[in-house]
Amino acid sequence: MLHWHGIHGASHWARVRSNGLRLAELTGANPDVVELFAFLHDLKRANDAVDPDHGRRAAEFIATVRESHIDLPDRDFEHLRYACQYHSDGLIHADVTIQTCWDADRLDLGRIGIRPQPRYLCTPAAREPAMIEWAFLRSQRAAHTMGWIRGKCGGKNGN
Repeated sequence: MLHWHGIHGASHWARVRSNGLRLAELTGANPDVVELFAFLHDLKRANDAVDPDHGRRAAEFIATVRESHIDLPDRDFEHLRYACQYHSDGLIHADVTIQTCWDADRLDLGRIGIRPQPRYLCTPAAREPAMIEWAFLRSQRAAHTMGWIRGKCGGKNGN
């Protein structure tokens, strides 16, 4: 439903994947869940603006394709669904794999002109100034390349 090159499109998914896999090495998170999260968390967005139910819709959709497309043990599958469902709710307390998913997404806020703030990140690895700067610069480059303007997506956290 989203534009492939939009602020929640393919380049965002790729940066969330990179952020998440880099964090997973430091946090011990399950990289399979983190990688699937990167490509599924915004799957059911209706638009690039405010869409508070997109996480719930993504989690519901994921449940419908589990048998045919997602091969994870039950616990990991539930972590994936939970991470997708609540990724834009501002939560910070959860299993480390879920936290790593949320941090991977939040570290990409530079694409809409927002520098990630440590108090909104879950893991010590994501709160490291060097990690924030690395992710922020990557997402800023993408924003400039794609010509995105802050505020186009609406909402204060843009997830």
